[in-house]
Amino acid sequence: MPTSSRPHDLMQLLTRAERTAARRLQAVLDEEGCSLDAWRVLALLADGRGHHMTGIAEAVFLPPPTLTKLVDHLVDQNLVHRRVDPHDRRRILAHLTPRGQEYWRRVDRAVRADWPTLTDADGELLRTLLDRLAETLDARVTHT
Repeated sequence: MPTSSRPHDLMQLLTRAERTAARRLQAVLDEEGCSLDAWRVLALLADGRGHHMTGIAEAVFLPPPTLTKLVDHLVDQNLVHRRVDPHDRRRILAHLTPRGQEYWRRVDRAVRADWPTLTDADGELLRTLLDRLAETLDARVTHT
């Protein structure tokens, strides 16, 4: 069996890449006073569309109670505010405040300045392969 097709070897590579990337990213975020989870939430909200809490929790891989505490903290810092969804008044949408937008721009610039660059082709190949792997694994879980 080729080494690259053994689940253990693939998990080792994925874990190494994820942990190395997270350490590098956290070093930059620490300088900006931002956690990795907060960075993920701010990145999602930076699109300006507003997102409901369930969607945010799914997108940033946090359990809802943990996300609620994090968003409460971001609200306390005046980085995020909540509004009633105009299309479904039972739901709440989270948005960046003007202060949150400025904070996000500063943090994003710092992260981008430190992040190693891949060629466009390599970056696209990596995204495609990781997306394909995630979809394949998700399909196996849902059909089991």
